[in-house]
Amino acid sequence: MTRRRAYRSDVSDARWALIEPVFVAWRAARCGPGTAARVHDLREIVNAILYVNRTGIPWEYLPHDFPPFKTVYDYFAKWEADGTTEQVHDLLRDRTRRSNARTVEPSAAVVDAQSVKTSGNVAETSQGIDAGKKIKGRKRHLITDTLGLVLTVLVTAASVHDSAGGKQVLTELAAAHPSVTKVWADGGYQTSVIQHGARLGIDVEVVQRSKEKGFQPLPKRWVIERTFGWLMQHRRLARDYEALPQRSRTMIHWAMANKMSRQLTGESTPTWRIETDMPPTPA
Repeated sequence: MTRRRAYRSDVSDARWALIEPVFVAWRAARCGPGTAARVHDLREIVNAILYVNRTGIPWEYLPHDFPPFKTVYDYFAKWEADGTTEQVHDLLRDRTRRSNARTVEPSAAVVDAQSVKTSGNVAETSQGIDAGKKIKGRKRHLITDTLGLVLTVLVTAASVHDSAGGKQVLTELAAAHPSVTKVWADGGYQTSVIQHGARLGIDVEVVQRSKEKGFQPLPKRWVIERTFGWLMQHRRLARDYEALPQRSRTMIHWAMANKMSRQLTGESTPTWRIETDMPPTPA
């Protein structure tokens, strides 16, 4: 590996050990023109992707001690297209579930959606207006297990109703995780979602909000709200900066992979306040 000063987003030796076999197998399976000269260390490519994911910078602003940004983005796109990123994400999710004394395949889940603003590089055809939240941008439709780990994610224009997106992610959930028979949702999901779930063998239950004033964590559903909070710790997801919706989906997988790998190795997620850089407190 290139010797350089470590960034706070870099993977530790323990975290790299969790995912290294996937990338080693990926590289070993590569063949054809241009694959013989393997210049760049895969761990440094992963570090660069996590740096962008965590800090929110544009690709071309990657520090020069990383591999060239075009090379990093090329790996990012290839791993998204051939399913390597999702494979890493799913591997870490399975290990996280086992570490919490859960079976690999869940039986219950939670569905919700989050609307976020987009940046100027996103095409008008790829975004819309969420009339309820008055946000122009995209919408992330997520289904998580009861630990808040992502099972299915779909990125659409913000104008797509929760119910329309909900039916699509339920279909994907039934195909990828047929063991799930119960899903909790909020009041924004209409009867059509419940009926669609029933056809898939999934009992969709709407959790109503409390009539009491003030903040009240909703039973079962609070876990997915926490997941959205985890995603917001990654500045690349504070808005949707990706030109393509599938790139946005991949950024979510990288953010969750970052979170889960830290949890598995007992490493805390670094904050943006570096204590050693703070001025001393006056006596």
